Amino acid sequence: MERILVSACLVGRRVRYDGGAKTSADEHLAAWREEGRLVPFCPEVEGGLPVPRPAAEIEGGADGSAVLAGAARVLTASGEDVTAAFLSGAQAALAVAQSFGVRLAVLKEGSPSCGSLTVYDGTFRGRRTPGRGVTTALLELHGIRVFSEDRIGEAAAYLRALEE
Repeated sequence: MERILVSACLVGRRVRYDGGAKTSADEHLAAWREEGRLVPFCPEVEGGLPVPRPAAEIEGGADGSAVLAGAARVLTASGEDVTAAFLSGAQAALAVAQSFGVRLAVLKEGSPSCGSLTVYDGTFRGRRTPGRGVTTALLELHGIRVFSEDRIGEAAAYLRALEE
């Protein structure tokens, strides 16, 4: 049975920067949970950041690939550099995914860790830019397909293809 790495906040865990969750009511996620497929994970918490914590964004409109390459940092609005925690959390997510043989993940869109299509632009003004979060970039470098919570139907189709 294929296992699926999932952002812990999407399955109701209160791990977000604001202390909340972003619980998804998606029927595929519910079915996968019942089947025991889900591997909930929060890279930011596993990287050592507290709950709640200051919001963080990738500087300069860059994305997770630039952070992995050492060309950009993850900063809080006050300028605190939290890059090391984001890198540590991404490595932990990869290790957990590999330990379960995960080939697909459903992660929270917009997050500086988990975004797969967009991340916030580093200005803390609520603006998004195309790009991937640090964890998503690392997972994809290692062949794990990442889908946002808005594309769970595509993730389900990919899962069916993997299992055929």
